[in-house]
Amino acid sequence: MAYEMRQSQPEDRSLGDLFSDLTRDTATLVRQEVTLAKTELTDKASKVGKDVAFLAMGGLVAYAGMVAIIFGLIFLINALGLSLWVSALLVGLVVAAVGGALVSKGLGELKKIDPVPRQTVESLKEDKEWAKEQTR
Repeated sequence: MAYEMRQSQPEDRSLGDLFSDLTRDTATLVRQEVTLAKTELTDKASKVGKDVAFLAMGGLVAYAGMVAIIFGLIFLINALGLSLWVSALLVGLVVAAVGGALVSKGLGELKKIDPVPRQTVESLKEDKEWAKEQTR
């Protein structure tokens, strides 16, 4: 832990001084924990933002692929020859496959993220134990 507690002899200090130090140290500790939680959550939010961008890009590309497939089917029904609808259908399938791969990658990365600020939780447990020890 970055914060060092002052080690002085309790016999030399009054009870009021000891409680004053405990209050000040506890307030400092709480501020440090809030800062740690903010940092940890900011890091996770940044990663989530990047992965959501992959999802959005994948969704847009998949949408474009679906539009092309639909046009391919429309041309298939109305076609007098094969070349126009075959082209649209093949392009649509390729675009849809690329979009699907992007969506899959984004979802896979999002599943790896643990939203709980583990470091802060562990630090808070240590702080709780420290506070118990200080009041004994």
